[in-house]
Amino acid sequence: MMTRSSAAAALGFAALVVLAGCAVERGGGSGDATPNAAPGAAASAPAPAPAPVSAEQVAGTVHVCTSCHGLGGHSISPTFPNLAGQRADYIVVQLKAFRDHTRADPHAHTYMWGMAKSLSDPMIHALAADFAAEPPVAGQPGDPGEMAAGGKIFRDGVAEHDVPACQACHGEHAEGQEAIPKLAGQHREYLAEQLRNFASNARENEIMHQSSLHLSAVEIRDVTAYLAAQ
Repeated sequence: MMTRSSAAAALGFAALVVLAGCAVERGGGSGDATPNAAPGAAASAPAPAPAPVSAEQVAGTVHVCTSCHGLGGHSISPTFPNLAGQRADYIVVQLKAFRDHTRADPHAHTYMWGMAKSLSDPMIHALAADFAAEPPVAGQPGDPGEMAAGGKIFRDGVAEHDVPACQACHGEHAEGQEAIPKLAGQHREYLAEQLRNFASNARENEIMHQSSLHLSAVEIRDVTAYLAAQ
């Protein structure tokens, strides 16, 4: 998974199926087609609702997630993001994107497409709620100079490179909001990789593409140092 603790995210998406059916007479409960319907036309049956998931099923799936994302979503490898305390809405979006193959950066393809392919919507929402409820990972301070420079980028952006302030979307304390991920306390190496993925469009997101496209290697180093320490 990407965003138990981004999850990418997971922590970052679902396909929309449009069903077309002939009009059906609703009066009297007869079920006959309306006079304007083609002969032999039948109404499309509504898709069955996904089966609910049990606490035992959720716990079993969470256990699988911990093999990469760590107990409680506290990942010990920078390849896999911390999920503990991540925004539930963000985890939902990312798991659906993995399942539907709309998130296709290299690690998403390698690790998450197969893991997410059989997840139902109820399971996705249950996993997201479970990881979001975990205590967040504490920040890991790094080089003071890098953190100071990164804090300025986070708060003010980089005007000469048309890079907006990160906090405008991710919150004053990098806590995220709704489907925008929490960045505070995330692995520095993971954050740097995602910025490079956004810049190259390996991970498609137009806002993040424009925000990361002109970041230099030094600026990525600094802003990720700041975020990892929060």
